[in-house]
Amino acid sequence: MKVQIINNSRHQIPTYETEGSAGMDLRANINEPIVLKPLERTIVKTGLFIALPVGFEAQVRPRSGLAAKSGITVLNAPGTVDADYRGEIGVILINLSNKDFTINDGERIAQLVVAKHERVNWQEVRVLDETQRGAGGFGSTGV
Repeated sequence: MKVQIINNSRHQIPTYETEGSAGMDLRANINEPIVLKPLERTIVKTGLFIALPVGFEAQVRPRSGLAAKSGITVLNAPGTVDADYRGEIGVILINLSNKDFTINDGERIAQLVVAKHERVNWQEVRVLDETQRGAGGFGSTGV
């Protein structure tokens, strides 16, 4: 699938790192390092603008290495880039560790997954179909 992209950053456009990768790394496009203090959040710009076809979204997700090693994650994970959005892609990062974290220009800060989605037409009813699970949630099926 071809997707239009404008790259106003100083870095390469996102690419898949391996044949089986679902996500492409997004890089920080900043003029100076950002120091993210514990529990602090910020929007990090990427310099990227995309035009997705209707019926698709781009999901901004955390990078597992940043989360596991440094406690840095995407606050609204997954963030959604809608097909009709034409602004710059920004990543809302939060530092969940107890140490300052420095974000440098060009650093891989998140990943982008393009996914197909459906739109629904609601059908209001008074009773839903029965299932074996029923209303059980929030751990009702076990740990």
